[in-house]
Amino acid sequence: MEIPQLKIGDLMPRFPIIQGGMALRVSTASLAAAVAEAGGIGVIGATGMTPEEMRMEIREAKKLSRGIVGVNIMFAVREFAQLVKAAIDEKIDVIFTGAGFSRDIFNWGREAGVPVVSIVSSARLAKIAERYGAAAVVAEGNEAGGHLGTDQSLFDILPSIRSAIKIPLIAAGGLVDGGGIARTFKLGADGVQMATRFVLSQECSVADAFKQMYLRATADDVVVIPSPVGMPGRALKNSFVNNVLNGLVEKAKNCTACLKACTGQYCIINALEKSRIGKVQEGVVFAGKNVHMIKDILPVKDIFNKLLREIKEYRD
Repeated sequence: MEIPQLKIGDLMPRFPIIQGGMALRVSTASLAAAVAEAGGIGVIGATGMTPEEMRMEIREAKKLSRGIVGVNIMFAVREFAQLVKAAIDEKIDVIFTGAGFSRDIFNWGREAGVPVVSIVSSARLAKIAERYGAAAVVAEGNEAGGHLGTDQSLFDILPSIRSAIKIPLIAAGGLVDGGGIARTFKLGADGVQMATRFVLSQECSVADAFKQMYLRATADDVVVIPSPVGMPGRALKNSFVNNVLNGLVEKAKNCTACLKACTGQYCIINALEKSRIGKVQEGVVFAGKNVHMIKDILPVKDIFNKLLREIKEYRD
C-alpha cells in the first residue's frame, strides 16, 4: 500500500506517523525527539507540567532532534493559556489540543505561525475546528487510551469526519500495527496518531513496571473507568482501578485546582503520577484497547521500520 504524504501547515514529516502526547510525563523529550528523528512527529505531553517544566522539555527535545516536535495541551487544564503561550515562545512546531475546545488558540497560533491541530470525535466538532482555523484534525475513536470523547469506534467515525472536512485528517485510537494504520488510510486518513505503541519503546521514560504491565495485559484487562475530568478513561485493571469501579477510592485531598472542572472523585494527577514512577497498583495506567497486541519493547527507530513494513505488506 502507498503511504500518504501528511502536511500540517508548512510541516511535512517524512512519514505520516504522530506519537500521541501522553500526559503526566509519559511523553517527554526523550520519546518525542526519538520519534522526530525517525521521521514522524514527536509530541510532548504538556498536561500536568508547569509552563517552565514544559519549556525545558521542548528545549531538550530540540537539542536531541532536528525533526518536528509538538506539544499536546488539554483544554481542561487551568493553565491552558499559559502553557500554549509558553510553547509558542519556545518556537514549538505544532500544538495538539483536545478535552474541550478553545477558539482563542487558533488566533494565538495564527499570529505566531504555529499550526494548531484539534483532537475531535465527531464530524460536527471537526467542521467547527476547520472553520476556526485548525491546520488538521485528529479523529479519535473510543479504542484510545486515556480520556475518551466518544463511545464510537474509530472506523465508524472516520468516514463521516473525512466527508465533512477538507483539511488533513489524522486517525487515532487503538492503532498498534501497520495493518490498522493501512485500514485508516483506505478510509481517507492522511496520517495516524499512536500513543500506546510508543509507551513500549526504549525511549519512553516511564518506569519499567509500567511497561511490564502493558506487556502482560490481556484484552480482558482493559476497562473504561470514570475520571474526575468528567470524561471516561480507558485503563488497565489493577487494585486502584478496582476501587474506582466499586466506588471505594479515596476522594481527592490537598487539591491544587489543576483542572478547570473536577468532580473530586479522586485525584487524577496523583493517580497517573504514581503509575508513571512504578507504583502501578496505586494509580491509573491508561492504555489503548489493543495494548494486548504489542509483545515487545523496541527502539523507536525499529518500531517505525516495523510499522512501515506492515503498511506496505497490507492486504485486505
